[in-house]
Amino acid sequence: MALLQKWRDMAYSETANKGDLQRLWSAYFQKEKEIYALLLENPDEEVKGTVKELADKYEVDIMTMTGFLDGINDSLKEANPIEEMEEDTVVSLLFDKELLYKNMVAAGADWLYELPQWEAIFDEDTRKALYKEQKSSTTIVKPDKIYPNDPCPCGSGKKYKKCCGKNK
Repeated sequence: MALLQKWRDMAYSETANKGDLQRLWSAYFQKEKEIYALLLENPDEEVKGTVKELADKYEVDIMTMTGFLDGINDSLKEANPIEEMEEDTVVSLLFDKELLYKNMVAAGADWLYELPQWEAIFDEDTRKALYKEQKSSTTIVKPDKIYPNDPCPCGSGKKYKKCCGKNK
């Protein structure tokens, strides 16, 4: 069984004790934060190696590294083959900084997008703009309703009911 499937079976188990799952995720989020803090120190450096080498480098177990690779995959410049990845699969952690920041915001991971290392990468205005851009990209904006006596949006100067709304 591929590592990713093992990770998902463990981390999203329907049968596991809720307390055990809570402890697993709590420990995972702490390790994830530590890895991101290290990665963001040199955001343009490509960190590459096998899953096992990266787990050793960041002092985490294989399953934690698998979860991390699953989480960062959508933010990488080139996605890793996470579906069939094994311990000896070579992976890269070269990420797109803007995309990573936005994905952290989308995930609601304030413990990640508020890491102090981001301050050296983006100034406060840029971080606010990226945050706002991500939040607004998931907001549905309904167009204003046009009422029969409103001016027609086509610009004719007629009432909507006498112009484009005539056949509706």
